[in-house]
Amino acid sequence: MQNSTRALVKNNTDDEVLFQSSTIGTLKLNNKLVVAPMTRVSAQPNGNFGAMMKDYYEDFARGGFGLIITEGLYTDQFYSQGYRNQPGMTSAEQASSWKPLINSLHAKGTACIAQLMHAGALSQYNRFVDKTLAPSVVKPKAEQMPLYYGKGDYPTPQAMTTNDIKQVIQGFVDAALWAKFAGFDGVEIHGANGYLLDQFWTTYTNTRTDLYGGEMSARLRIYLEIIKGIRTAVGDDFVIGVRFSQTKVNDKQYQWPEGESAAQLAFCKMRSAQVDYIHTTEPMLNRAAFTGKASLSNLAKRFSGLPVIANGGVAEPGLASAMIRDQHSDFIALGKIALANPDWPNRVQNSAVLKRFDFAMLNPVVNLASAKQYWEQTR
Repeated sequence: MQNSTRALVKNNTDDEVLFQSSTIGTLKLNNKLVVAPMTRVSAQPNGNFGAMMKDYYEDFARGGFGLIITEGLYTDQFYSQGYRNQPGMTSAEQASSWKPLINSLHAKGTACIAQLMHAGALSQYNRFVDKTLAPSVVKPKAEQMPLYYGKGDYPTPQAMTTNDIKQVIQGFVDAALWAKFAGFDGVEIHGANGYLLDQFWTTYTNTRTDLYGGEMSARLRIYLEIIKGIRTAVGDDFVIGVRFSQTKVNDKQYQWPEGESAAQLAFCKMRSAQVDYIHTTEPMLNRAAFTGKASLSNLAKRFSGLPVIANGGVAEPGLASAMIRDQHSDFIALGKIALANPDWPNRVQNSAVLKRFDFAMLNPVVNLASAKQYWEQTR
C-alpha cells in the first residue's frame, strides 16, 4: 500500500509497555506517548493562540496521546521571538488565550506542557526588535528556513551583555509563571536544536571568556540559572523539563566535542537542579551518540536517573516499544509521524493502518515546494 504502513497486530505484548500509565514529577500520564513540539507558525500576529491551532492540538488528545508538548513559545518582548506567527507566553492576554484549549485537553485526559524558547541568533522574525542577540558574534551556519517564512542568510548577532543574560533568565521565569496561570501542567526549557541556550552550550557559537563561556560547566550556567529561577517561582508541584540535542536546525552534523563527558556533566547537572525530566531529540533516537553504543537518551537515563523522553525517527510501534523495554527512554515523543497520524496511539492499539508522513502535512507553511527542497537538502 503506497501511502500507508501496517501497525503491529493487536494485543502484541511488546507494545503494551507504551500504554502503561506513568508519572513525571507530580504529573500522572495515561500512557508513555508524547506529541513532540513542532513549530506551526499559526498563532495570531500578536502571539495569542490562533484558531488554526485548536484542531491541531485537540486531534492529538482525541487520538490517545498522554502528553502534548507545545511548539516553542517565545519568552519575552525583547529578543526571544524566532518566527512570524509564533505564539508567545509573555502576558496575561497571551496566557489566557490558551486556557480554553488546555481545559479541553484535560477533559480528554491529556496533559499539556508549554515549551519555552528563545531563538537567539536563529531568529527569522521578531515584531519587537530588528536585530538578534547571541552569546557571541558568530554568524549562524546555513540559511533561514523557508517553511517558516525565512529567506537567505541569518543575520550576524550582537554579543549579549551580562544584563542581556539576566533579561533572558527573567523572561523564562516570567513565561513559566504565565504558563502556570494559563493552566499548563508544566514547562519545558528549550535547550536544544541550535536556539539560544544551545548556542551557549555549543563550542563554536560560544566564544565568551566570562562566567558563561569556556569550560563546559560555564557554558551550562544559563540553563541552571533559568531552572533555579523557574523552580523558585512556580513551586515544587509544577513540572519542569529540559530538552537537549546534538544536531541543530541549521547544523545537522554537530556532535558534542567532549563526547560522553559532556553528556555526563549536563545530565548530572540536571539531576542536581531537580528538574522533573529530560527530553532528548536526535535524527534517529536509538543511534549511538558517540563512540560507544549508548544513545543520547540512554546516557540521559544513566547519568540523571530522571524520566527521559526520547524523540527522533520513530514511525512504527516496534521501535518505540524497544526503546522503553531496552532502557533507552521512559517515554517516546512523536513528531512527523504524529502529523500523519494524530491518532497514532489509538491506531496502534486497534491494529489500524498507519499513514505515511508527507511534506504537505507540514502546513501551514509558505511555499511548500521550497520547504520540501530545503528538507531534502539538509536532512
